[in-house]
Amino acid sequence: MADSTLVVPVPASPMLSGMDERAHAEALAARYRADFVDLKNFRIQHDLLRTVPVELMFRYNFVPIEQLADTLVIAVSDPSRLMVLDEIAGLLGHRIIARVATLSQITDLLKKTEQSQRVLDEASEGLTFDVLTGEDNLDENISIEKLTSDEDISPIIRLVDTTIFTALERRASDIHIETYDDSLHVKYRIDGVLQEAMAPIAREHHTTILSRIKIMSELDIAERRVPQDGRFRVRYKGRLIDFRVSIMPTVHGENAVLRVLDKESMSEKFRNLTLDVVGFAEEDLRRFRGYIREPYGMVLVTGPTGSGKTTTLYAALNEIKSDEDKIITIEDPVEYQIRGITQIPVNEKKGLTFARGLRSILRHDPDKILVGEIRDQETAQIAINSALTGHLVFTTVHANNVVDVLGRFLNMGVEAYNFVSALNCILAQRLVRTICEHCVRTVTYPDDVLALSGMDPAEWRGFGFREGVGCIECGGTGYHGRTAIHELLDLTDPIRELILDKKPTSEIRKLAQREGMSFLRESALDRVRRGLTTLKEINKVTFIEASR
Repeated sequence: MADSTLVVPVPASPMLSGMDERAHAEALAARYRADFVDLKNFRIQHDLLRTVPVELMFRYNFVPIEQLADTLVIAVSDPSRLMVLDEIAGLLGHRIIARVATLSQITDLLKKTEQSQRVLDEASEGLTFDVLTGEDNLDENISIEKLTSDEDISPIIRLVDTTIFTALERRASDIHIETYDDSLHVKYRIDGVLQEAMAPIAREHHTTILSRIKIMSELDIAERRVPQDGRFRVRYKGRLIDFRVSIMPTVHGENAVLRVLDKESMSEKFRNLTLDVVGFAEEDLRRFRGYIREPYGMVLVTGPTGSGKTTTLYAALNEIKSDEDKIITIEDPVEYQIRGITQIPVNEKKGLTFARGLRSILRHDPDKILVGEIRDQETAQIAINSALTGHLVFTTVHANNVVDVLGRFLNMGVEAYNFVSALNCILAQRLVRTICEHCVRTVTYPDDVLALSGMDPAEWRGFGFREGVGCIECGGTGYHGRTAIHELLDLTDPIRELILDKKPTSEIRKLAQREGMSFLRESALDRVRRGLTTLKEINKVTFIEASR
């Protein structure tokens, strides 16, 4: 299938504020007896912003920050322009109280929050039912300037293009378009959490919006009863970004999910990726590095979808790859490319499954193998045999924790002795959101909250927990980015004997704890103690009982 390409120029960024700009603004505020406001950590009132025409805010470079009865408090960069303030008051029909902020902060706030949001809202109003055909020109510019000024652009095209642009600006990994009985909802997944992208869109525009996405992805716009998969490509900040599109019929109509695959950026990051940046505790990192440098055996990483398993394995391969070894991977799909490693994509439609590909890989004389995922007994058996015959095998499997992995493999029907003999270690992993450093504050929790979180109040009483309040840098969430938490099971001789004796997993877990294993909950609490994440976040990601 040929890829469609959209060109996404980046709007010019305002100059970053420095000490000189802040000092100048503070001096202006003092001179004109106005209050100075720092908008960097300012909590945005979206409802208030919606009451002011967007073109007015950009024309006069101001933002509304508070509504007091019939008086509107606004932030401006130059309070000396009294005529401009009078004009704003006349246009808005309010008395105006001016506060002073730096110009770059005002511009940042407008560009990062309301401008794209307002375009989304306006694009969803008055949509027409134009029939879109495959002859539409997809080589178009998607820029804030064009989206706000080009009156000829179709409202549907404006809506979809702006949704994509804003998703890239906000670091979204997925765009979800969900259909309900009376409305259409657009959401972004940012740092693993879904957030509403805009106000709900009227249900009658659903078909036209989905048709636009299908045309971009070169799918059949007439087919609405079966799932469809496609892809398209945009150019953004000088690099190509792929979007993998999945259309799924539901009781209320079709839903769409657009997965953002920034291959060029991630390949650049992965080229220099090491286990140091994955988030390991120091002792776990030392032990895991020992296991990935073993001459043969199986290194198994487990966790749910989107828990960073692939990133950890790529980091491991990056650390051990050399010209002396041949490393081959088989993945579904190959999302990021690593130089110096042979990567094979699974293609089940053509008969290239994990098991069949793994057999072929073994005939290419590899030293180290990465199997993207073990899903069935055949793949598991081949991977185990490979680990037993002199190959170092990296692979993943879906399980809740390291102990559950053992039952998962044994229930597949593999021979316990071979499986236990092949294993070097099992690593379980989750991702937790990290606190936004731009709006962080310190709070304490009462004893009852600590107890409900499975924590000893005597130990944690008075502890300063770090939390993000929410600012323009993190989109009001209080989080920016993610880090990993881990639990690493060493396959020691006593643990191997318990597995072969088919002892309950609870016994294996207790023995591992006595041998010094740190569980996911303990790893998460360590991140809280170090001020990297919040108590609320780890309670959402890990089981509280695990710490008891």
